[in-house]
Amino acid sequence: MKRDLLSVWDLSAKEIDWLIKRAIKLKSGIANKHAPLSGKSIGLFFEKPSTRTKVSFEVGIYQLGGQPIYLNPKEMQLDRGESIIDTVNVLSRYLSGLVIRTYLHFATMVFSLHASIPIINGLSDLHHPCQALADLMTIQEKKDRLKGIRLAYIGDSNNVTNSLIEAAARTGMDMTIACPEGCEPEPDLLNRTRDEAKGEIVVIRSPEEAITEADVIYTDAWVSMGQEKGSKKKKGRLRDYQINSALLRRAKKDVLVLHCLPAHRGEEITDDVMDGPNSAVFDQAENRLHTTKALLEFLIK
Repeated sequence: MKRDLLSVWDLSAKEIDWLIKRAIKLKSGIANKHAPLSGKSIGLFFEKPSTRTKVSFEVGIYQLGGQPIYLNPKEMQLDRGESIIDTVNVLSRYLSGLVIRTYLHFATMVFSLHASIPIINGLSDLHHPCQALADLMTIQEKKDRLKGIRLAYIGDSNNVTNSLIEAAARTGMDMTIACPEGCEPEPDLLNRTRDEAKGEIVVIRSPEEAITEADVIYTDAWVSMGQEKGSKKKKGRLRDYQINSALLRRAKKDVLVLHCLPAHRGEEITDDVMDGPNSAVFDQAENRLHTTKALLEFLIK
């Protein structure tokens, strides 16, 4: 039976643990000659621009012996009115798996429902599970544990926040989200996840309070792709939520700073923090490749 990854919630705690351990092993260079995707082609269906998702999947598929095929919807018959269902049925007969980077999460659900091959959510408006796996790997590498880690997410709640909430719930991390009014996570997702969380998940207003006991501080762009309308007003509400040296001085000396990129330097994070000794932003970006390879091994049979 095929497996899809539409959100972190599609993975059990045990599966997440395996994926992280496997990614760390792959990063170490062990199994470099391993080619589980030999003779297989994986489609990359991208409606949105991408750097890390596109390159990590293309490189990861190649390193595992497979063939990545980039699919631009505007160059397909979808742009001329062919239905998603017909497209998915055809692609399922050509490919061994399909990665989707799209605006509406509903699209990933439609693909999942009608495809006979694994569907991987490379990003949607509600979830970014591939990013969350790389985040967990980075925390595990730097802090040597996940359970009991205190993660402070500062800024606007978005798809990355949602996936981190699910990741924290699955792994036993405590998560504090500091955001202004109107920038909270989706209530339904937050409540559902809290019911099954092994750690504490709370939403507060004060970034200073959030980071005081944090082991990890995380932020993301204040305005997501496709949500630029009203961005000036939104940025005004978020200006007190910048990760800067003054805020960092209130945190633990060994606090880890993460950002999923792309960063708007000088807005949600300053240069001195992003390039400073507490930052693992580029290790985090590299780990997208290693967790992608582990995920491909896990899903593509």
